[in-house]
Amino acid sequence: MISDFRPDLLRGKVALVAGASGGINLAIARRLGAAGARLAILSRDEQRISDAARQLEAEGLQVLACAADVRNYDAVEAVVRRAVERFGPLDIVVSGAAGNFHAGAANLSANGFKTVIDIDLIGNFNVLRAGFDHLRKPGASLISISAPGGSVPGLFQVHANAAKAGINMTVRCLAMEWGPAGVRVNALSPGPIAGTAGMQKLAATPERERAIKARLPLREFGSLDDITGAALFLASDASRYVTGTVLDCDGGMRLGDASGDALAPVPISQPIQTEVRP
Repeated sequence: MISDFRPDLLRGKVALVAGASGGINLAIARRLGAAGARLAILSRDEQRISDAARQLEAEGLQVLACAADVRNYDAVEAVVRRAVERFGPLDIVVSGAAGNFHAGAANLSANGFKTVIDIDLIGNFNVLRAGFDHLRKPGASLISISAPGGSVPGLFQVHANAAKAGINMTVRCLAMEWGPAGVRVNALSPGPIAGTAGMQKLAATPERERAIKARLPLREFGSLDDITGAALFLASDASRYVTGTVLDCDGGMRLGDASGDALAPVPISQPIQTEVRP
């Protein structure tokens, strides 16, 4: 089990986590650090990333906090250089900075669309590209944070879904190009995760929470432990032969709406009746 991985699994490794001022990305940084990695974390908000670093340091982790906007390649590259100067070559890069909001396409401005593309898609490339020249090769692992919308269309998310679809293809292309150097490139696609700001908005009432869960094959929200365990797997040598993959950790969300009696499984004790017509 991923949760049973030994605590020194990443000892001696260096991990850079972008977008780690809170939420899923901060939780991933914490899990990687708890497994022994030294951490460089970055976010656009200097106060929030400093606060996040203090949290991690209070838990005994080695952390370098840097403020940078992932849309600015030079700023990201400067962070990478600081991390390498402090800890040495990078073994793990997690690109998770993102921006999003709900908007129907007819009411979405061109600037709003561009902003999300710039943060999510361009920012993702900037983080991975800036990290590439400073990786410990072979053996490095790059992980982008995607979303189910990268492969499944949805309402009011054309900007975010387009960006995540781009991330998924970026991961596959880079896996092909950088694989010969011993660099693995994968994406992690979280579904509805309890305790995150996004789910607090989407499931603001008990009724709404029940409705969302009813659509999931597993009928439950995931936890931060579920996501961080998947990230730890992709970051570690346990996935040494995995590259170019989008790992869905979404309770089956990408499969479609699993609510409704027609989709309920037939009990094993009940035979399935069939009719053969000539």
